[in-house]
Amino acid sequence: MIGTLRNRLGQALFLRVAGPDGARHRDRIHGAPGPRWFDPSSPIGRVHGDAAMFVGGIRAILLQTLHPAAMTAVAEHSGYRGDMWGRLARTSRFIAVTTFGTADDAQRAVDAVRAIHSRITGTMDDGTPYAASDPHLLLWVHVAEVDSFLTAHQAYGQHPLDAAERDEYVAQTAEVARRLGVLDPPTTEADLARTLAGFRPELRVTDHARDAVGYLLWRPPLPLPLRPAYGVLMAAAIGLMPRWTRRPLRLPSHPVSDRTVVKALGTLATGTIRWAMAPGRAEVRAMRSGEPAAS
Repeated sequence: MIGTLRNRLGQALFLRVAGPDGARHRDRIHGAPGPRWFDPSSPIGRVHGDAAMFVGGIRAILLQTLHPAAMTAVAEHSGYRGDMWGRLARTSRFIAVTTFGTADDAQRAVDAVRAIHSRITGTMDDGTPYAASDPHLLLWVHVAEVDSFLTAHQAYGQHPLDAAERDEYVAQTAEVARRLGVLDPPTTEADLARTLAGFRPELRVTDHARDAVGYLLWRPPLPLPLRPAYGVLMAAAIGLMPRWTRRPLRLPSHPVSDRTVVKALGTLATGTIRWAMAPGRAEVRAMRSGEPAAS
C-alpha cells in the first residue's frame, strides 16, 4: 500500500517536471556511457539532484522577473502561459543534461540553447533593445538561478553544503554559464553575492513581472487536488526571497511565519518529494556508468 502510493506520487511528480518523454531522456542522461563535465557526487550534482530544487526553481522564476529586459523577453517569446509545464520540462532537462549527462550531450544542449537565444530579440516599452544572447542579461539569469538553487538547498536540502562546497558549487555552475555566453560569471559565494548586489540599480517591477507573479501565485495550471502542495512550495520559495523584493512584487511578507510555519511545511513538502522520488533516484544511480568526469 505505502509502496504503491510512493510509486504513484513519484511518477506523477516526474511526469510534471520531466514531461511525457522524461523517462527516455532520463535513461539517456544517466545511462549513456562517456565522460561527464561533473562528478554526480560533487556539489553541483548534490544540489541539482535534491528535492529542494522544487523550491529553488520557483524562487529563481520570481527573482528573475525583476529585470525588465529579461521579463520582457519571457513575456514576448516564451509560452509560459500556454505551455508552462513544457517550459519547465525543457529547463529541467537542460539542468539535468549539463549536470549529469555526457560531455557531448551537455555541449549539444548548450549549443541548442545558444541557437534559440540568438533568435530572441526585441524592444522594450521605452525603446531600449534587448537580446537574449546579451552576456549581461545572461549573467542576470545565471546568478538569479544559482543564488536561488543554493539558497533553497541550504534551507531544505538533505545535506546542506559547507563553505568550501558552496564556493565549489558556484564555480561549477560558472563553467556552464561561460559555455552559454556569460563572460565573467562569479566563481565563489562572495562573488555571487556581489554580482547580485550589482544588479540592484537595474531591477524594477514591470506590468509583465506583476502579471507573471500573479499567474504563478493565483492561476497555476494545476488540477485542484495538487494546488495545496504547490501552495506550500510557493510559500517556501517566497519565504526565501530577499526582503526588498516582497513589496514591489506584492508578495506576502510574514517574517515570523516564514521562520516557523512555512519552514516546517516546506521541510515536510521537500521531504515528501524526496521520499516519493527515491525509487527513481535508485534507478538513476544504478544506470550511471561510473566513468570519470570530463575536464
